Amino acid sequence: MSTDRRLRLALFGSGRIGQVHARNVAAHPDLELALIADPFIDGARRLAAATGARAVESADEVFAEPGLDGVIIGSPTSTHVGLIEQAVRHGIAALCEKPIDLDLDTALACRERISGTSVPIMLGFNRRFDPAFASVQARVAAGEVGRLEQLTIISRDPAPAPRDYIAGSGGIFRDMTIHDLDMARFFVPDITEVTAVGTNVFSGDIEELGDYDSAVVTLRGRGGEIVTITNSRHCAFGYDQRLEAFGADGALAAGNVTPTTVRKYGAAGTEAAEAYQPFFLERYAQAYQSELAAFATSIRTGAPSSPSFDDGVAALILANAATESAATGRSVAVQPVSAGRD
Repeated sequence: MSTDRRLRLALFGSGRIGQVHARNVAAHPDLELALIADPFIDGARRLAAATGARAVESADEVFAEPGLDGVIIGSPTSTHVGLIEQAVRHGIAALCEKPIDLDLDTALACRERISGTSVPIMLGFNRRFDPAFASVQARVAAGEVGRLEQLTIISRDPAPAPRDYIAGSGGIFRDMTIHDLDMARFFVPDITEVTAVGTNVFSGDIEELGDYDSAVVTLRGRGGEIVTITNSRHCAFGYDQRLEAFGADGALAAGNVTPTTVRKYGAAGTEAAEAYQPFFLERYAQAYQSELAAFATSIRTGAPSSPSFDDGVAALILANAATESAATGRSVAVQPVSAGRD
């Protein structure tokens, strides 16, 4: 593909995550946001007016657009499989937000139907593109800490999502932990065992919905590596996102992010800093931009997308295993999933 023209992209969904993608595409010098599709057309029109795109209501209008290079799927989870399959049929690359679907069999059936395609299909596990996390992973892969023995991932939201969102989310493991499960596989691709504990310590609403407000997941890698994931739906000090990789020769850690690196020292205390970034939109702003750049590179070069469709399947398998483990109190064995798609 020629590199001297702008890639034309369309976006499905004009909600919170759609707005992130729309503004990132509009700000990218090598990309053009051609269409924004949403059956709630007023939202699509407002976002289109702000980004120079055209608002439409249906997927058919998007796929009828000539000269389209890719689509970004930021619409509700129930639409993901259908839109991925339409993109493949039209030979158009797709970047799809997680999860592929809440139902594993539906995701596996989709994989079967699109098997053999060379169309780039990328899953939106944007945390792989966070500069700090990506640096730690690359340095671990280069052997800087020796053989990886333990990986610790801490991910706490500042406050629970609205009740209606929680009710349709598929549960904490498929909604929240799934990002951390993918991050675990970024470091340890072959996970063989999942042990999870979920509890309710502060939210009656979440308990009424049959979900957990707090969870800890332990994963075992094929090589004996242990991954620990700690989640909570609330955190008094902001959006808590940390990671540590420990090995035979040392450790690498990525801490929380503040707006600046300024620290205050005084009689009342030392190392006083600004609050952590309020939520994922701010904390992972650079990751979303880098993810988009990687998607564009995949379209131009035809290189395999990463994270791939199979990475999305693997994360869902682990999320289901965590759900089962938390419900039964038993560890669940899993078969490692290949990181690439044939």
